[in-house]
Amino acid sequence: MIGVDVGGTKILAGVVSRAGAVVRQRESPTPLSSEEALLDGLEAAVRGVLDDAVAAVGFGVPSRIDQRVGVAIASANIPLVGVPLRDVMQARLGLPVVIENDANAAAIAEWVAGAGRGTRDMVMLTLGTGVGGGLILGGKPYRGSIGAGVELGHVVLVHDGLPCSCGGRGHVESYVSGTAADAIAREAFGPDADAHELVRLAREGDPTAVELLAEIGRKLGSAIGSLINTFDPELIVIGGGFAAAGELLLAPAREVIAREALKPMRDSVRIVDAELGTSAGMVGAALAAFEPLDAAAA
Repeated sequence: MIGVDVGGTKILAGVVSRAGAVVRQRESPTPLSSEEALLDGLEAAVRGVLDDAVAAVGFGVPSRIDQRVGVAIASANIPLVGVPLRDVMQARLGLPVVIENDANAAAIAEWVAGAGRGTRDMVMLTLGTGVGGGLILGGKPYRGSIGAGVELGHVVLVHDGLPCSCGGRGHVESYVSGTAADAIAREAFGPDADAHELVRLAREGDPTAVELLAEIGRKLGSAIGSLINTFDPELIVIGGGFAAAGELLLAPAREVIAREALKPMRDSVRIVDAELGTSAGMVGAALAAFEPLDAAAA
C-alpha cells in the first residue's frame, strides 16, 4: 500500500508493507494556496512512489471525516472542507482509496508496528500543535458511528475554560498542546519564548520552567485518568513533538493518574512513548488501506 501523511507544511508519501515496514518514501511541501492545488500535490506525491505492485492508497489527513461517504468535513491547516476526498482521489489515481484522520493513522501504526504491538486495547495521544488521539478497542481501530469520533484533544477538561482552536472552551488541547505551552512560555519568559524554550529551560533546571511544565503535566494526567476510567486500556502511547518533554510532563502526569484513575485499571495500564516518530501517520494511513481489502476477502 501507499500511505500519505498530509500536514500543514509537508506531505510524506511512502510504500508500506502489511507489517508496517517502509519500503521507500518521498517528502514534498504541502500546497496550501487552494483546494485544487492541494489535490494536485497529493496526486503528485502518490505518483512519486507508485509502482505496479501497489494495491491501494491511504491518506492520513488532519480532518474530521465522515467515513460513510469519504468526505473530509473540516480540516486543520489545510484547505479541505466538505471535500469528497475518497472519490476524488480514486478518480485521479485509478486505485482504491481510504481516508483516515491523521491521529487515528498514527495510532494504527503504533499498534501494528510500534509501541502498541500485541495489544488489543490501546489509547494514543499525540501532543503537538494541537492534541490528537486514536483508539484500538477489542483488537481493531475504533472511529465512532460515522468515523469522525475519537477527538480526544477535544474532551472537555475544564467547564467554560480556556478557548480552543475549534471554537469550544476548556478542551484538553487548550491546556496540554504545544500551542498552549507556547502561550505559557511567552507569559513567563517574554514574547520570543515558545514551547521549545520552555522545555530547554526546564532541562537546564530553571525552577519556573520546571513548575510550568509540571502543571501542564498534571493537567495531562487528569485527561489520561479519565481515558483510563472510560476505556480500561492495556496501554497508553504518548507521541507528538511536544511529548519530547518526556518525564518533565509524564512524571507529574503519573502522580495525578494515581489519584484520578480507578482501581484496578490504574494498576495494570502502562504509559509509554511512541516509537515511530514522524513516519507514524504515513505508515498508519497505508495500514488503514488494507482494512477494506481484508474485509472483502473475508
